[in-house]
Amino acid sequence: MTDPWIAEVDVDVRLARALIDEQFPDLADWPLTLLGSGWDNTVFALGPKWVFRFPRRQLAVGLLESERRCLPQMSRLLPLAVPVPLFIGAAGPRFPWPFLGLEFVAGITACRAALGPTERRAAAEPLAHFLAALHAIPADRAATWGAPADNVRRLDVPYRATQATEALAAATGLVEARVAQVLPAVIADAPPTWRPRERSLCHGDLYARHLLVDDGLRPCGVIDWGDLHRGDGTVDLALAHGFLPPDAHPVFRRAYGAIDEASWKVARLRATVTNLNALRYAADVGDAALVAEASWALANIVAAFSAADSGAADRRRSGPTAGGPSAPRS
Repeated sequence: MTDPWIAEVDVDVRLARALIDEQFPDLADWPLTLLGSGWDNTVFALGPKWVFRFPRRQLAVGLLESERRCLPQMSRLLPLAVPVPLFIGAAGPRFPWPFLGLEFVAGITACRAALGPTERRAAAEPLAHFLAALHAIPADRAATWGAPADNVRRLDVPYRATQATEALAAATGLVEARVAQVLPAVIADAPPTWRPRERSLCHGDLYARHLLVDDGLRPCGVIDWGDLHRGDGTVDLALAHGFLPPDAHPVFRRAYGAIDEASWKVARLRATVTNLNALRYAADVGDAALVAEASWALANIVAAFSAADSGAADRRRSGPTAGGPSAPRS
């Protein structure tokens, strides 16, 4: 089976330049630079003010349309910057799909910032506040903007558990042995009877590659909103599991608001799937920074799970205490 990040149509600088100049001649004098490619889009910086996103596969066209419709509506409601579409390119003889020009959001992707535990802990509250604001946008309001429903089973636990198991097998040799040994238990710990509820607007693909930090290594923006949808905010809580050290989890949860234990475990499963796939993708395309970040995330997930599991075992042996269970510690 072809890996999902293989492009159906490649866009190089020459083609992107021609398409932009043809449809937006006022932008012809600005320099164009390739920023990179992901699963769905190839992205270019146009001068210091804009980025242009060109779909790499048919599936991405609808995702780009979701961004076009929803980002202008939601940007003013969120405490971190998001890119706002400014230019809508049309399909034509040389490129079969629409493309999008957006405001440039300053910052560096968190996976390239070499963040240590101190910077990650400091990000817990800002990220929780951002997600609380995003998830405060009701699903019915997002529907009026054109946000789609979740039609790809993002939080279908049995389906995603199978996907995680397959991704772990495919990542043999990439995942550290001690981490790979524990991940099956992490996957199995997500409650199979849990069901998502369509409650709010969600990012849908939130991990370190889509988080921006500023020069002070503080969260400053969130990008790549193609997977935005109406759904259950649990999908975005995966960021906490993959990005924050275990001792920052209680800070995140207090700042975000109530998160039940079943949903927290489902979010951990989602983080496991995301980072296994990110690791395989990064290794295939030679992205050393993303390999390091995804590897760290998986080790972090295992560390938090092992600490929580050990604490639960200790409580079972000692019986109930007046103070109740303590928070997991790393």
